[in-house]
Amino acid sequence: MRLPRTAHTEQPWRIHAVAPDFRVEDVWSFRTPGAGPGDFPVMLAAMRADGGFARQPPVVRFLFAVRWKLGALFGWDRSEAGLGGRVGSLRGRLPDDLRNTVGAPEPDGSPFTPLYDLPGESVQELANGTGHSLMHLGWAPAAGGAGEYELRMAVLVKPNGRFGSLYMALIAPFRHLVVYPALTRMWERAWREHGRANAGGSAPGAPGATAEG
Repeated sequence: MRLPRTAHTEQPWRIHAVAPDFRVEDVWSFRTPGAGPGDFPVMLAAMRADGGFARQPPVVRFLFAVRWKLGALFGWDRSEAGLGGRVGSLRGRLPDDLRNTVGAPEPDGSPFTPLYDLPGESVQELANGTGHSLMHLGWAPAAGGAGEYELRMAVLVKPNGRFGSLYMALIAPFRHLVVYPALTRMWERAWREHGRANAGGSAPGAPGATAEG
């Protein structure tokens, strides 16, 4: 379900201090019935068990294939346009306690590079000729209350000039009508099939019991 930007900006996540110059492009929520405040790692494990990025539905794989073809044609994805080329990784901005929270990227087909992981949030980054983007996954109290928690995804971007802004505007309908609904079906299924049985929450004050990370 699409959420207002404030559903991300009003949460006390660490990303606000790391990327204050990135704009919040999209915020989406994913239902995780029965999840407690300490179940964010359970949800991430469920997503990996379900196949991760590589298990995208055919229509989403098709859209990404088209995007990669266009990137190859116009040079958007050349190494010099990516992290360490046109832009530097945000790892250089991380405080000491965030620098060593991730290891090497897992071979799941994702184009994103892990930035940091905490008990309540996880961030990955991607840069190319169109812009510098962050995918922020956070754990927050569900809108319906009742003490349950839900997964929230925010996409933060710094477009590459006017072209980057135009590109983001052009692909917005595909994100909202195809990609995010497909992610919703996939990630909510992952929770039902791989996560719910392992969920136990945690008591307030226990390690990983808040969405602050």
